[in-house]
Amino acid sequence: MQTILAVDDSPSMRKMVSFTLTSAGYNVVEAVDGQDAYEKAQQHAINLVLADQNMPRLDGIGLTRRLREHPDFKTTPILILTTESSDQMKQAGRAAGATGWLVKPFDPNRLIEVIKKVIR
Repeated sequence: MQTILAVDDSPSMRKMVSFTLTSAGYNVVEAVDGQDAYEKAQQHAINLVLADQNMPRLDGIGLTRRLREHPDFKTTPILILTTESSDQMKQAGRAAGATGWLVKPFDPNRLIEVIKKVIR
């Protein structure tokens, strides 16, 4: 079973994402912010990271940069799921190494579709 690291500082958003992913057959590891996610990523075999952008301690782009610097996560798909939709933010995400950018509120079917396309 593939494992997805779901990172969001909003408990309700984490629950919605987790429910969507577990319903689709994925194992989910939840993290409350980028720092928590970085620590958990090193404790679990992660197949994909789904991260919010705006979080305390370490935001989604910062998390993406840190993961990309780590040899274990050079090719792990990282999707940013956020309310941010500006082209500037998307470019910053790509520059940091994000695989894709999804805007909240998310369509559960679309989220699963995108994950199936990028997960290994």
